[in-house]
Amino acid sequence: MSLFKELELRSGGQCELCKSAGHLQEYLVPPKTYELPENFVLCCKNCADQITAKQDMNPDHWRTLSESMWSNVEAVKVVAWRMLHRLQEESWAQDLLQMFYMEPDTEEWAKDWEELKAESALKHLDSNGAILFPGDQVVLIKDLNVKGAGFTAKRGSPVRNISLVHDNPELIEGKVNGQQIVILTKYVKRTGG
Repeated sequence: MSLFKELELRSGGQCELCKSAGHLQEYLVPPKTYELPENFVLCCKNCADQITAKQDMNPDHWRTLSESMWSNVEAVKVVAWRMLHRLQEESWAQDLLQMFYMEPDTEEWAKDWEELKAESALKHLDSNGAILFPGDQVVLIKDLNVKGAGFTAKRGSPVRNISLVHDNPELIEGKVNGQQIVILTKYVKRTGG
């Protein structure tokens, strides 16, 4: 039986990520190289294009990961975790990542990913040297004049659900007074929650 036929049988003839039935193709989940069914995901063209970053991410398309992340197929779990990681600026994706469970070997496979390796090389540190993660809560340690917004963010203001500026470890983003702003990490302190 061909690889495609095996994957089609396993998936019930639909994308293992979004359940679409059209334009299905095999996707070998890196860094695996062996052409074994357990190293592949059967996915639609839309999912494949976004996985390989040939087009902009459509966050709403990936809401179906709330189901596929519970797949019994390890390769599907790996791709679901990676896509949720790429979408971690979306609060629903952060919520799903917090619930996500994988066996240790599968988790190691999921994290053996060039995009994650590049990202983890940049560490965002707060004023005390604590590592900041997406979704953390911080407080401002000094008054900050917010350019272009016409207000001063006061010392002690909480900034919840931060996102990291991926190409600059000295910057984070978050909302203060309902306004999304960019903040220097040296002016924040990580808090519990």
